[in-house]
Amino acid sequence: MHYTPKNKKIVVKKLLSFGFQPQEETYVYTTDLMDGQFAMMVTVDINGNIGTKVMDKASEEEYVLHLTEIAAGSFVGRIREEHRAVMETIIEQCFENDIFRSDNARKLIEYVRHTYGDEPEFLWKKFSDNAAIRRADNQKWYAVLLTVSKRKLGLDSDEIAEIVDVRMKPENVVNIVDHQFYFPGWHMNKKNWITIILDGSVDFDEICRRLDDSYQLACAKK
Repeated sequence: MHYTPKNKKIVVKKLLSFGFQPQEETYVYTTDLMDGQFAMMVTVDINGNIGTKVMDKASEEEYVLHLTEIAAGSFVGRIREEHRAVMETIIEQCFENDIFRSDNARKLIEYVRHTYGDEPEFLWKKFSDNAAIRRADNQKWYAVLLTVSKRKLGLDSDEIAEIVDVRMKPENVVNIVDHQFYFPGWHMNKKNWITIILDGSVDFDEICRRLDDSYQLACAKK
């Protein structure tokens, strides 16, 4: 079986911690299925492609019935479920979301990671390509990364854009929103949030300054 998780990328450190062993240009992990009757070998290459093979220990032959949906019965069903569970655990523990592809989005995520130690959190299953970033001390959001059609921002284009929402003082929101470089906060309180498209139209250093201000505005208030 070969599978490439959508919008995911491998984290080599997590693979090694999970128990994968490096082998040329792949990482290999082996575990038992069906109380040790079968061995499942999982390979992950540097591009995040996953390959699996299930071996019958008694016959030393590859078992493939679990890959055929028409194969029925409790025995093959149990192998199929155990195989699926191993795959889901590996993807959950050894991969991370790789939704945002623009240079500025990736750079902003790294900036947040190294400056504040925070990570994007994908909180909505229905909107899996949106993520919130919040302070560790009070859990308040100070940035939201989203993908949205430019037309929804009021621009004459159906191009899908990666955007960031950040907090701003209301008096500054009124002065900065120009519907060209700065937009009213998408899906946020438009009095307190602005939206910036991460396409290079706004200088990256300026975006970072806006994010720093947003971080401070999200501080705990008594």
